[in-house]
Amino acid sequence: MPYYLFNWQSAREKHIAEHGITRSEFEEVVMDPDYVAESRSRGDYIAFGGTSTGKYIACVYEEFDDWVFPITAFEV
Repeated sequence: MPYYLFNWQSAREKHIAEHGITRSEFEEVVMDPDYVAESRSRGDYIAFGGTSTGKYIACVYEEFDDWVFPITAFEV
């Protein structure tokens, strides 16, 4: 399981919350995804996975070394 440091900017956290996803749900999926692909729209990473709260979500993010910069997330 990978380990990342998350760079949470308040605007990104608010944007993700508007989609009904919490910060901890986002981190949970990125740290232990079912599947990771490249986003078609921007070329960023997109991780898919289930959360301990029962949601199945997609998390879009940029990655630099061990740092993750969240972009958006949504239920699938």
